[in-house]
Amino acid sequence: MRVHTGPVLSRVCQAPSYAQQVHMCSAGVSSVNLKPDVDIPVFAGSQSHWTERLELIHPHSHKRFPVYRVTDRKGSVLNPSEEPQLAQEFVEKMYRTMILLNTMDTILYESQRQGRISFYMTTFGEEATLIGSAAALEPDDLVYAQYRETGVLMWRGFSVDQFINQCFGNCEDGGKGRQMPVHYGSKNHHFVTISSPLTTQLPQAVGSAYAYKLAKNGRCVITYFGEGAASEGDAHAAFNFAATLNCPVIFFCRNNGYAISTPTHEQYGGDGIAGHGPGYGITTIRVDGNDALAVYNATKASREYAVAESCPVLIEAMTYRVGHHSTSDDSSAYRSLDEVKQWDNLDSPVSRLRRYLELKGWWDDGKERSWKEEARKMVVKSLARAEKVLKPEWKEMFYDVYYDMPDQLVKQMKSMENHVEQYKDKYPVNKHKNPV
Repeated sequence: MRVHTGPVLSRVCQAPSYAQQVHMCSAGVSSVNLKPDVDIPVFAGSQSHWTERLELIHPHSHKRFPVYRVTDRKGSVLNPSEEPQLAQEFVEKMYRTMILLNTMDTILYESQRQGRISFYMTTFGEEATLIGSAAALEPDDLVYAQYRETGVLMWRGFSVDQFINQCFGNCEDGGKGRQMPVHYGSKNHHFVTISSPLTTQLPQAVGSAYAYKLAKNGRCVITYFGEGAASEGDAHAAFNFAATLNCPVIFFCRNNGYAISTPTHEQYGGDGIAGHGPGYGITTIRVDGNDALAVYNATKASREYAVAESCPVLIEAMTYRVGHHSTSDDSSAYRSLDEVKQWDNLDSPVSRLRRYLELKGWWDDGKERSWKEEARKMVVKSLARAEKVLKPEWKEMFYDVYYDMPDQLVKQMKSMENHVEQYKDKYPVNKHKNPV
């Protein structure tokens, strides 16, 4: 795969063309020499040409972004020159991580339905977007996730114990039980803690990328979001800042068909999210999000380009959310079960990578059964252990914010202390550390 620098992509980090020089001059850059005998527009806000033909430009008149892929739905490589030539152990790790992710998702989803945890979100159908992109990054690249990037953190070595402790909010949870389940974070894994408000991570990621640019540390920032999040104002502010400040950031959009219950045709009228790239001056690629190898190639090339040229890159990964949006959602209310089954059977990212491995002679039914059994035992064991760990003392929610607790928090903590003491028979205080 190559990164095109033609008119299809909108950010070209190279010496300015003559038209660009004219634009720079009109914008006040005095070092550019103009040719007085050339009649071209010199307006400050565009790079264009004259026309004497009145024409309203229809959005569909422009070429649509193609969807880049490496394998077909049967796992066969379509163009041998595009195959990433990854080692067997590496591709097996990608596949094993997908299986472990599926197993943990299934068990924790069922645990929520049993009332053992309060909330959960699965990644069914989007495994290739997560594992394929994570595998192409450097370990110290910074990740700003949305909420469905469990696989990215799992690839980086966050353990099953750590995932499940967070979902239970017990004493071994790094967030001390303050966050909702699936709101992971790990400084050691360069994974910024997830926050619930939609799209806030995009401008934050651009700020971090700008700091990396100033530091010249050779690192990259990647921020994940869904196509629904791209409708938020924060997304557009982030795109514009990244392009104008030339930040080494990858915007990774998981276009999975639905923003909770809103289908894509009700979210935008243009050429998906990739269509936003040219307007903001961002190098862009659309990739088959169900093809782990294509996602790997696209992310790897985007990272190299973003760091080398100090430019943002937008990746739109086309996929499908097979699971419900979350345990608070019933997707049968807005889409048919037949639609979900068709996608799951026709183009499962996990099945496609498995078939690729089998065609290479690297995987078989024996390995499949063995790893699935091992993964299930691992998750069940972690779940049973995490459920028995005490919850943090409730007073923890008042600490770790201010060095000296302000008076209003002291007052609130005292009020809660009195409340819990008065109604301690109504609360499971015996399940908390140092119960009151």
